[in-house]
Amino acid sequence: MAISKKANSKGLTRRDVLKGSALAMGGLAIGGAMVVSGAGNTEANEDCTCPDGPTCDWTDKANRTERYSYFEKLDPFYPFDKSTKTTICPLDENEMRITFMGSVIPMNMRKTQQEMSVFVEVGWDKDKQMPLDQFIFDCGSGVCTNYSAMNVATGRMNKIFINHLHGDHMSDLTHIYCFGPSQDRKSPLYVFGPKNSGVQSPAWGTNPAKKYDDGTKAFCENLRRALRWHTESFSFQTTSYPGYPSQEEIQAAWGLKDLPVPVEDDPWGDSYALVPIELDWTKYGDTAGDNVAYYNEYKEYYHTTSVKITHFPVIHARKGSVGYKIEWKTPSGKILSMVYTSDTKPEYHSVEQAKGVDVFIHEMIVPAQVWTMKCDHMDSLPGLDTRGVQFLQMVQNSSHSPQGAFGYLLSLIEPRPRLTVATHFPVANDTVACAMKSVKEHCNVYQGKALPQDGKNPARITWSFDLMVIKVTKEEIVELRGEINDYEFGAKVNLPEGTPNPAKYCNLDGTGNPYAQIDPLKEIPSCENGQCNYRDDGY
Repeated sequence: MAISKKANSKGLTRRDVLKGSALAMGGLAIGGAMVVSGAGNTEANEDCTCPDGPTCDWTDKANRTERYSYFEKLDPFYPFDKSTKTTICPLDENEMRITFMGSVIPMNMRKTQQEMSVFVEVGWDKDKQMPLDQFIFDCGSGVCTNYSAMNVATGRMNKIFINHLHGDHMSDLTHIYCFGPSQDRKSPLYVFGPKNSGVQSPAWGTNPAKKYDDGTKAFCENLRRALRWHTESFSFQTTSYPGYPSQEEIQAAWGLKDLPVPVEDDPWGDSYALVPIELDWTKYGDTAGDNVAYYNEYKEYYHTTSVKITHFPVIHARKGSVGYKIEWKTPSGKILSMVYTSDTKPEYHSVEQAKGVDVFIHEMIVPAQVWTMKCDHMDSLPGLDTRGVQFLQMVQNSSHSPQGAFGYLLSLIEPRPRLTVATHFPVANDTVACAMKSVKEHCNVYQGKALPQDGKNPARITWSFDLMVIKVTKEEIVELRGEINDYEFGAKVNLPEGTPNPAKYCNLDGTGNPYAQIDPLKEIPSCENGQCNYRDDGY
């Protein structure tokens, strides 16, 4: 795949963007959505000058966080459907469903927004009353609460694609791995992610320069060892069922380059088998097939879903971060596609991958001044020379796309995505309004007109929020709001059919033995000397 070199980091001036379209500053913006078009000229402007100073008015609102009214006005989505035996809300057979279980940057994590995680479901298996296939992209801290509330049990959380190994993108792996067997994941946990970065650390103090083993396999190996006490203590329960496909069958069915092998000594098919699938983060499809992570097209051994997931390098903090693209051939023969870049500076791979996709999910952060003001609860924007602003500017330069750069990135994409979603962003009425203004300054805007390549849906941009559900078909893209019960006990469990394999710590008859690993010497008995101290049935 060729990467365009026409545009450079200097970009376009605000004057050039305005000259490109008389509609540039007159676009329709309602709540969190607007309709966008790419800028016509991406040639470098050699006399580029950018306006100085803040572009948003924070008078009388700097020291408070407003609610996000746009999300509250979306139609509800109910995750439980009692008309089906599994109570999973069905998808249309030609529908892709995208749910944001987490949507914010870690330093702005709050009750309404957990760290990053995107759940994707495709199609509907009428016999199993389940989606044809489902995937998790990133799983930051706190997101398992939202998965549970949105009726996604751990049995549907077995394929996790990590974009990079920052804590806000993988920390809830601990919960998913440890407690999956206690719910309904009775099969291995697969973690897709980048291989070693190859970065050599500098000499530091008395430590010599070295290359750390910082890839996904090493991460899984160490995570498995760290969680040994948990997994052994819970292994009086069933952790597998007979009939799980072999390693060779999974490799063929999912189009994996290498045989899937668990770290440590867990038997194949067991739910405590942690299986890393390392990806070469340097590949981006320049050679056909060199960046395929998952391709479920094999029919002989395993359930076929026609989902293809590829990866490409992005620029974030350290070499090794990747973005993902999912392409699904629907039963009608049409292709639905989604790109999730996760964290990245603005870069050309994302531009190329996003051309013509149905949904483009890309990170955005607020400017360093706004970030500092909000985090420090200031009454107004701090100066550019303050320590907090300079620190966050350094973070931005290392890792992220601020709102103006996001707008310019969108102007380079042609054909345009049907829906662009800004994520990793602390949404509120004020932060979104400021971000909208920056995006408009760098990207032409249509006034609600349908674009030529799509006669029904205008290309538009929205901001993600926890429990936002996006229903995607070739006919329409609809944003919905997950309607949940804050006191919901958990997702509906769907155990495999048949008799489970014996637990690791079991009795002679194969039933689990909860007493095998404990010392009951000082236990207070339920009955003692003919007296009932408490009831064994729990009451």
